[in-house]
Amino acid sequence: MTDKVKPVAPAAEHSADSLSGNVKATREDWLNVARDLLVSDGVSEVKVLTIGTRLGVSRSSFYWYFKSRKDLLEQLLADWEATNTGILLKHCTMPADTITAAVCNLFRCFIAPDGFNYQLDFAVREWARRDGSVRRVIDRSDAARTRAITAMFERFGYDPYEAEVRARVLYYQQIGYYALDLAEPLEERLERVEGYLHAFTGVKPRPEEVAAFYAYARQQSGT
Repeated sequence: MTDKVKPVAPAAEHSADSLSGNVKATREDWLNVARDLLVSDGVSEVKVLTIGTRLGVSRSSFYWYFKSRKDLLEQLLADWEATNTGILLKHCTMPADTITAAVCNLFRCFIAPDGFNYQLDFAVREWARRDGSVRRVIDRSDAARTRAITAMFERFGYDPYEAEVRARVLYYQQIGYYALDLAEPLEERLERVEGYLHAFTGVKPRPEEVAAFYAYARQQSGT
């Protein structure tokens, strides 16, 4: 059922600050619950009434932040692109002395608690199967991610063709890893990191680079 659009009050009369005493949920609260529903149940279950019930607030408070359910979904998609894609792009440009250290930086975005959210990524991809406009956003993000990884390789002297091929192999392998939903223990995965780095770059990593990544991964996992 399509949610009716309630007219949005002019910003000059009703700011978010002026509502602090009446509205219990923030825009971020609505987006957080919407994101959780998208991941757990799919886009069809991202409904205003359901989110309001989970937050324990009236449906009317939704309209202080969003014009409609469609607006909520558009903002949710924009948030995904800014976070998941933005995080990956940021890690591709982090300082590094070698290409293997640069790839280790990229790996870090996939294991940091506030890094790349693969469950959200696949929820958005599933959403895109039913919505052409979302598919276009996915395609745009995949292209941006591949370009960023390509540029990372080029920064270390790889010619454009080789840089793009290696970028695709690296990115598609990482996404495929999550698509297979492999339940691989951390230590087992770490045993292959040195080999992965060599395979992706054609360069043997420095021992200290591998050791630093091991330490980071174990720290993030609490082991």
